[in-house]
Amino acid sequence: MSHGVKEMTPQELLEKLEAKEELQVIDVREVDEWNAGHIKEAKLIPLGFLPHRIDELDKNIPIVMVCRSGARSHNATAYLSEQGYDVANMVGGMLAWPGEVEQ
Repeated sequence: MSHGVKEMTPQELLEKLEAKEELQVIDVREVDEWNAGHIKEAKLIPLGFLPHRIDELDKNIPIVMVCRSGARSHNATAYLSEQGYDVANMVGGMLAWPGEVEQ
C-alpha cells in the first residue's frame, strides 16, 4: 500500500532556496546523473545508499528529495517519513527544475 507523501513543486523549492530557508535537499539519483547536472544546494545520496547514510540527515531540518522525474524520490520520501523525518518529494524531478544546475 502506498502512503501519500508531502510534495513540493520545483518552483516552491527554488523560492525557498532563494529565500535562504534552512532545508536539506537530497538527490537520490546515480552519480552519472548527478554529474550531468544537479541543484547547487543538493547533496547526493543515491537511493540504494539511503538506508546506510540516513544518519547524515538532520531530523530537525526539513528535507526535500529530488530525482530525475520524481519516482525514486517519492519512494525515498515515503521511506524517510516512516522514519520520522520532515520530508517532501519534489514533484517532476530534475526534468521540471526551473533553476540553474551545477555540474
